[in-house]
Amino acid sequence: MPKKVLFVCTGNFDRSPTAENMYRNVNGVEVKSAGISIAAQNLLSKELVEWADVIYAMEGLHKKVVVKLDPSARNKTIVLGIPDVYYRDQPELKILLKQRLDRSLLQPT
Repeated sequence: MPKKVLFVCTGNFDRSPTAENMYRNVNGVEVKSAGISIAAQNLLSKELVEWADVIYAMEGLHKKVVVKLDPSARNKTIVLGIPDVYYRDQPELKILLKQRLDRSLLQPT
């Protein structure tokens, strides 16, 4: 059964879609992304939070919103500490995501 991974940022325009695209075709991982802003392309919902086995929040604020939606998600939500200064698929963003995600995301479950 694949590990269900949710990436969360503010607008779901740059950071979380980049992460979703990077890990979309990884064996053993099913990925989705969402944003906390009302203008997000894919708005974060309680259903998405419940669906995920692990949630990667780009910033602490994103984790707060996740936990507010579902307090039981506190322990499955990890803050990556990636600020909103990158555009979608920017090479520097991909490097940061790879550095922060590969070790935890690609380990066997």
